[in-house]
Amino acid sequence: MDIQLRRGILEVCVLKALSRGDSYGYQIIKDISPYVQMSESTLYPILKRLEAAGALTSFSREHNGRLRKYYAITGSGRNRIDAFLQEWEDVKRAYDFIKGDM
Repeated sequence: MDIQLRRGILEVCVLKALSRGDSYGYQIIKDISPYVQMSESTLYPILKRLEAAGALTSFSREHNGRLRKYYAITGSGRNRIDAFLQEWEDVKRAYDFIKGDM
């Protein structure tokens, strides 16, 4: 799969996981893993990019005596999911054309 396409899909997967509620890195990976494989070394740069773009915010909360960084989706992040879904319809049409009989 093209690296840019994969990157975009993974970003939207992270946003979708966060649309279900605030979460932290390990849990995000766990939530996504039934659908797509992602490692921590892939996730954290994605989280950083999405936060810089305003698609999510982060905050710290204590858990078992330690601070844990949580992430929350923003309105911009929700809009990004919607835009991806609309664009995906175009991708599916192109796929159907490419796959069709020649």
